[in-house]
Amino acid sequence: MTSIRVVVHLPVSPATAWRELERLETHPEWMAEAERIDFVGPRTRGVGTTMVIPTRLGPLRTTDVVEVVTWEPHREIGVQHMGAVSGTGRFTLDPDGDGCRITWSEELVFPPRLGGRAAARLAAVVLRRVWRRDLGRFARRFSAAATGST
Repeated sequence: MTSIRVVVHLPVSPATAWRELERLETHPEWMAEAERIDFVGPRTRGVGTTMVIPTRLGPLRTTDVVEVVTWEPHREIGVQHMGAVSGTGRFTLDPDGDGCRITWSEELVFPPRLGGRAAARLAAVVLRRVWRRDLGRFARRFSAAATGST
C-alpha cells in the first residue's frame, strides 16, 4: 500500500469550497487525468454514489471504479477505489486563516500485474505532482470567480 497526500490553500471558506467540491461531475474539469465521470445509477451526490472514471496519465490508461463512502458537507468526501488499483481516498476541507486547506489523501494498492510495490513507489512520486497540479487548478476556479472571469 502506498500513501499519497497533497495539501493546497484555497482563498475561500470551507463552505464555498464545498459548493464546488461536491459537484462531482465537474471534477474532470480540474483533474487532468480524469477523462470523464460516468455515474452508475441516479445518484450524483452523497454516500452510495458510484462512478466509473476512465483515466489517462501519459500513455497509461485505466478505469477507476469509485464509490462515495463518506459525505460530510463542508468537511469531507471519502471514496473506495474498486478498479485495477484499489484503496481509499478522501478530500478534506479545514479552515486555514483567511481561507481553507484542501487535502487530497489516498491509500492505494497496486496489484502485482501492475507492478506491485515498485509501481506504487513510482506512482506516489508521479501522482503527488499530478494531484498538486490538479488542486492548483481547483484553487484557480476561485480566483477566476473572485475576479469575475471564467
